[in-house]
Amino acid sequence: MIRAVAVAAIASFFNLLCAAQPGASANETITVVTSFPEELTTRYEREFERSHPHIHVRFVWKQSRDGLAELAKPEQGGADVYWAPAPANFALLRDRGAFRKVTADRAALPGRLGQQQLSDPADLYEAYDVAGYGIVANPSAVAAAGLSAPRRWRDLASPEYARRLAMPIASKVGFSPALYDILLQSEGWDAGWRLISEMAGEATLLDSGVAPTASVREGKAALALTIDFIAEIAKANGAPVEMIYPERTAFLPAHVAMTAGSEHVAAAQAFIDFLLSTDGQRLMMERDSRRHPARPDVYQSAPQGFADPFALPASTLLDYDSEIGRRRPPLIALLFDLAIVEGHAESAELWRNIQDAEKKFAGNAKAMAALREAKRLAGFVPVSESDARAAPFLERFARRDVIDPQQIAQWREEIGAARAKARDLVKSLEPAP
Repeated sequence: MIRAVAVAAIASFFNLLCAAQPGASANETITVVTSFPEELTTRYEREFERSHPHIHVRFVWKQSRDGLAELAKPEQGGADVYWAPAPANFALLRDRGAFRKVTADRAALPGRLGQQQLSDPADLYEAYDVAGYGIVANPSAVAAAGLSAPRRWRDLASPEYARRLAMPIASKVGFSPALYDILLQSEGWDAGWRLISEMAGEATLLDSGVAPTASVREGKAALALTIDFIAEIAKANGAPVEMIYPERTAFLPAHVAMTAGSEHVAAAQAFIDFLLSTDGQRLMMERDSRRHPARPDVYQSAPQGFADPFALPASTLLDYDSEIGRRRPPLIALLFDLAIVEGHAESAELWRNIQDAEKKFAGNAKAMAALREAKRLAGFVPVSESDARAAPFLERFARRDVIDPQQIAQWREEIGAARAKARDLVKSLEPAP
């Protein structure tokens, strides 16, 4: 009896001692808000808890808007860690003081890709992975059409490519506003919209994130615009597809941060350390995930043929402005609907007529000048580049449900008038009957 009491007392003292040591609490639970899919989070939960048996991870799944609302609650709603591909959310929450500093090994985690900043300069959130944007192709279908693999965004405007192209609708597919913003930053605002319009004229427009890659896999399209991990998962599972990164594309990060209100600081830091460790970063490259680590040394064990963003030629990487990029998606989605989706069939006919006229009047300086103006009008959007870079202007369109409907009606009318002028210009080149 005395011995049992002594053993119990020793055990009690030991538990109290452990609880007093930072990071040594027995049976802690941390809450992680995330939008990553369950097959990925389950893998991390299993491997982390195997090496940290005293810490349990509880995931709360929230998509971008709901995640922002959850983390905006007092004490961040009881969350300890935010882990998600939502750059705009991280920047907003940082500015609201929702995060505390995290530690990262800068020798292994540069926090940059080329000239692009990936992690927060003040260490309030850290890059976990980088997602690339570009073109998924069926090499056999491209070759059968007598085409070479596209190397630049503008290659896709050629009718030979565009009529074999699938494109995601920006207001329907979560990753696509960022994809189109990369193209707009690469080519310039006005030229970029002309390029998007010309590409879309002959292309198939799709309303789900997996649909572009699926259309290539199923032979409905030879090429499609996509985010890379969807294409890489398809390839890893036997689909005859390849991911192409055109010149001046970008890789955008997912992040991880510790909340300011966390009551489990050591355990939360341990989880973040695991996500960013060599072992943790390797987990994202498995066949059902195929994401690109933010840690360069992990690519030494990458699957064969898996691109290393840190080793790509400098010409591939755009010096992407993430501060502008995080504010533009709502505006891009709205303009894409007005200028690309609405009247898509009429726009396709206009672009075919312009392209046919370019062949017919090649060498005719006056006609070609008229066709350049027709192309400008065919790809016109009623927002200037200066407005598209101005934070106060972009804030007006952050929520579509509060945009003045008269503004939308005015823009729709301006786009329609520009298209009508373009049609008249092309028609004016034809000889009088």
